[in-house]
Amino acid sequence: MSEIIVSSLIFAAALGLIFTEKVHRTIVGIVGAVIMVGAGLLMGFYSEEAAVESLNVETLALLFGMMVMVALLQPTGFFQYLAIMAGRWSKGNPVRLFILLGALTTVLSMFLDNVTTVVLIAPVTILITELLGLSPVPFLISAALLSNTGGVATLVGDPPNVLIGSAVGLTFNDFLTHSLPVIVFVWMASLGLLVWLSRAELGANPKAAQRIKNLDPAKALEDPKTARKVLIVLGTAVLLFFIHHLMGISPAYVALCAAAAALLWVRPEDLTTVFEHVEWPVLIFFAALFVMVGGVESAGAFEKVAELFAGLAESTSPRLFGVLMIWVVALLSAVIDNIPITVALIPVLQSLGAAGIDVTPLWWALVFGAGLGGNGTIIGSTANVVVVSLSEKTRHPITAAFWLKRGLPVMLLSCVVVSLLYALFFPLFTR
Repeated sequence: MSEIIVSSLIFAAALGLIFTEKVHRTIVGIVGAVIMVGAGLLMGFYSEEAAVESLNVETLALLFGMMVMVALLQPTGFFQYLAIMAGRWSKGNPVRLFILLGALTTVLSMFLDNVTTVVLIAPVTILITELLGLSPVPFLISAALLSNTGGVATLVGDPPNVLIGSAVGLTFNDFLTHSLPVIVFVWMASLGLLVWLSRAELGANPKAAQRIKNLDPAKALEDPKTARKVLIVLGTAVLLFFIHHLMGISPAYVALCAAAAALLWVRPEDLTTVFEHVEWPVLIFFAALFVMVGGVESAGAFEKVAELFAGLAESTSPRLFGVLMIWVVALLSAVIDNIPITVALIPVLQSLGAAGIDVTPLWWALVFGAGLGGNGTIIGSTANVVVVSLSEKTRHPITAAFWLKRGLPVMLLSCVVVSLLYALFFPLFTR
């Protein structure tokens, strides 16, 4: 029990420092990881080998591969081209642009990993808001929140979905019939709330809108030849993201292959500049976060959560337990990465099923809770951290406190909508 207390205190202290923002989160992550491993070695619940094993290499590799391709695209002017086109489609109307980018982000996240989606969408968002004289903050937060939401709708949209689908045998069509209809309502409610929360920042700027009409998108492309090469590789990668599970390869491997192919084809003169655009602090922070979460898991904290779930399942009606599970998983996912939470709960549900309990509806409760809970805080999902990191390069960096004002209400509303629909149509989730 002492191991659980110590590891939880270390993790809680790191989270507290991250939210106070007195120290950069990457520094907090490194120090927290070092202390977690040190405490584990002293108390015998964690080791250096276990810390290395806790690293989610797939997430880090996926991020790195996509960041390399974005770095190759940046000097070509392609993102400026997209920004001008988006401005023209929206006719300079901030609310229309907000909805347009939100819808695009959500649809992409249904078929691509949400991290991949925000890595591609965020640079365009920053450029178009600068052209219109708008704060990028509400648009960037919306991109992360709606990418997390859209990812819940399909089997391949979010890592927890892939884990659950593989463990239970849920198919792509199962998600389309069970998760997608629910997420459509969640998306509409979330987008409506985001528009209302951002109403003060979505004021129109007629002069900026007129300026965008006078801009020629074609002139923004400074190096169309290189842009074309990278886009061909990126398009191929996107197609492989759709079918990677059929080929027996991971999205991370696809991203790394695409990055290698793009580098080989483009052969940039200054490779140092390319790698300078890779968000190394983000990668290091995630590595440190995985190490800290691994320490909490090794100490046995997740097993206690599993025991709690088992006890509730025996003493609560299936419908009510499913709703409770959505909320508990969502709250845990807001402060701990949803992947280890999902990994810890899969064997718990499997054991409940072996004991004769119908766990079919509980798998969907786990899907909804893990996917939507990540919206609550800046560390709730990988996409959130990426967006926050990119915002630090603008004049309007996103703070942890500000994220809570936008992300937490969206998470709570999402969970309310999901809980109502889950309870109302509970028999549908038992099949």
